[in-house]
Amino acid sequence: MQRNKELHDFLFNKAPQLTDDWYNSLDKSDPTGVYSSTDPEVIQKLKQQNYEFHLNLIGIFIKEESEFFKDFEEWVIATARDKEHIETPTHFVMREFIRVRKQYLNLINDFVAASPGKYTNEQIDLWKDMIIKEFDIAMVRFTEEKNNYLNDQLMAQKAMINELSSPVIDLSHNVGLLPIVGDIDTHRAKAILEITLKQCEERNIERLYIDLSGVFMVDTMVAHEIFQLIYSLRLLGVSTTLSGIRPEIAQTAVQLGIDFENVKMTSKLSIALTEDD
Repeated sequence: MQRNKELHDFLFNKAPQLTDDWYNSLDKSDPTGVYSSTDPEVIQKLKQQNYEFHLNLIGIFIKEESEFFKDFEEWVIATARDKEHIETPTHFVMREFIRVRKQYLNLINDFVAASPGKYTNEQIDLWKDMIIKEFDIAMVRFTEEKNNYLNDQLMAQKAMINELSSPVIDLSHNVGLLPIVGDIDTHRAKAILEITLKQCEERNIERLYIDLSGVFMVDTMVAHEIFQLIYSLRLLGVSTTLSGIRPEIAQTAVQLGIDFENVKMTSKLSIALTEDD
């Protein structure tokens, strides 16, 4: 990188004013997000994040490249995972990156103008290219890290929803009920398989009633997963009774060639429970 301590010091001294000018010119009419907040603590934190961005960015003019990227990456990750920025539309954040980038390009012009003839056009262009490059990297990494964080949160929420939506309910000693309600896609079917096997093992379930009366539609893959669950439970020593199966589900299973011969079935859960009393 093209290091220049004079330019670094110039920008360092301007950093507090950069933050104040940026915030004062901020469009605070955004319908949502951190930039429209009126909470003093949020505003103070936002200004601090902006100031720390400056301190990190201007490091390109004094640090080795590896050290610079390490420090800059820490700021990007922390900000991208910040609650207020997570709740701010990404295009609003990109807008502010672009506004701050313009501040820097103007400041380089001011720095050069203060010492006429001292710096070549090649040097000036190189500094501006460095600024543009680092802003581009910061924008891409911010978007990537925010997306990764949101995906992690989404996967965690899906896992929790799947677990809560397919609980094994204890009925009596070693007897449980698995009521399955709602649409089942392939992802949920696989989750039900994994969660049910785990819960039956943990609770020492020996008989499990699986009620499908709340399921209205399945595809061939889902039907296969449901009956795969029954066979997997059998391997664990858990006997099953399937109730509430709809004609269309039964038809799908037949088309798949799934063998009902060893699967105990009843039309209603109440019948299944009565028969086993």
